[in-house]
Amino acid sequence: MSESPTKARQKRRKFQAIRGTRDLLPNETALWNRVEQTAHAVFNVFGFGEIRLPIFEPNELFARAVGDDTDIVGKEMYRIADFLELVRNLFVGKTRYPSSDAEASLATEIKMLLQILVNEAHRALATQELDTSGENPSRIKELSDLLRYADEKWPAFSPVVDDPEWQEFVSKAGKAAEGIAIESLSLRPEATASVCRAYIEHNLQQLPQPVKLYYMGPMFRRERPQKGRYRQFYQIGAEVLGGSDAPAIDAEVIQMLMAFFNKINLAGTTLVINSIGHSADNCRRTYVETLRAALQAVKSKLGPDSQRRIDTNPLRVLDSKLESEQSIIETLPRISDHLCDDCRANYAAVKSELQLRGVIYKENWRLVRGLDYYMRTTFEITAQGLGSQNAVCGGGRYDGLVELLGGPPTKGIGFAIGEDRLILSLQEGGQAAGASADAPVAGRSAPLVYIAWMGERAYATAVRAATDLRNAGFGVELPPVAQKFVKALGQADKLGAKYALILGDNEVAEGSWTLKTLADGTQTKLPEPALIEHLRKSAG
Repeated sequence: MSESPTKARQKRRKFQAIRGTRDLLPNETALWNRVEQTAHAVFNVFGFGEIRLPIFEPNELFARAVGDDTDIVGKEMYRIADFLELVRNLFVGKTRYPSSDAEASLATEIKMLLQILVNEAHRALATQELDTSGENPSRIKELSDLLRYADEKWPAFSPVVDDPEWQEFVSKAGKAAEGIAIESLSLRPEATASVCRAYIEHNLQQLPQPVKLYYMGPMFRRERPQKGRYRQFYQIGAEVLGGSDAPAIDAEVIQMLMAFFNKINLAGTTLVINSIGHSADNCRRTYVETLRAALQAVKSKLGPDSQRRIDTNPLRVLDSKLESEQSIIETLPRISDHLCDDCRANYAAVKSELQLRGVIYKENWRLVRGLDYYMRTTFEITAQGLGSQNAVCGGGRYDGLVELLGGPPTKGIGFAIGEDRLILSLQEGGQAAGASADAPVAGRSAPLVYIAWMGERAYATAVRAATDLRNAGFGVELPPVAQKFVKALGQADKLGAKYALILGDNEVAEGSWTLKTLADGTQTKLPEPALIEHLRKSAG
């Protein structure tokens, strides 16, 4: 019997990573690990502690923190579509406007949807996917009772649609379903909101302030994949929450960033700073209205996105990368001319603190953060090898965010590094060479020592040698079966080993082992106890 076309297609299908995502293989992750280990080390010496956050959060967290009118929330978030939510919304939509002239088929559809909704709601309660402490249990019980009533009253699934009892049933069922509280979730598009949520949830304001936290991990946005930009991308970030808003805090956060980039030898970094004024003071509010009026005067010359932002968030227009808008933007009012005395003094103090720390910077009046809670200090760091979209890090002060999310008034400043773009810049600058050499074969790291053992009598000694060397911190490759001498050395070379430890019957009997340096072929005879110390000295 011949194979069906469907099964044949299934066998032929070649699975690949989803567009906008990719696999990072061991010869690539060596560089990623070096970057992340450096971040751990640098951030720790500045007094930051690591926080690990959930990958998904309630939609509302990002909608409130980032803003409903932003591209991130409006267009780019990956929402987790829950089946219960879909059924509930469909059911509510069918019952919202019950009319006496509804067709019998609609009535049947409503009953069928109610059956699915009740089944799925009970399952979600049992697995605690739904909150069981509020009104959900009573709402779901009400729906179950209504379903039983409908089954008894209209067993043939064909109610008389103009029956007042049917109309009352539909109305009650719709209201009960609408009252079920379902938590809509999204994959995180950024982490600052999550850090602030954790600060509130765990009462971190009770700790000595400020609380310094850093994170690293994947984020998710529906974006058009391009060089250095992916739908699943990685960020390294840090936040300082609570305590003072002294300019020295802003400067130290930036100093830490520049120290990190210096440690990983990121070439061509440029720090750009600005102040966007105080959101609660007249300087910011007055500037936004002045900017909006100026933009209205040139609205016809702007693109659709900028025209829309005139009403929703005029500051975002300054971020525009459209070539046709650049000359127009250069004529717009500048925030530096509208800062109040306090904000002007704060900005001057931040620059003074940076100079005190030896941090070199440039100023750019167009560098803004378009969200309401951002204020005063904003900064961005660019690097080589990324083309026009050359920013690898952005940050700023956001004193209103924790309060916006339901917490106490809290000072805050932070940044996020685009790790994908950072790695790309390092690779373009030649900083990946050393990492790649450490892992020349996909699937494994290069060992320092390859144990070339020959003869069954040597095997137990080879196992002991591998164990001792690994306990001492050396990378070791121990072949599972005996190999001929030439083949063993060839395999050691392919794996990028620096040394081959040769163990045969003679070496075992004599207790004097042969260590061969593969680069130049030199050999050294060593008694077993001296091997580890010799490798420590040779490895530097």
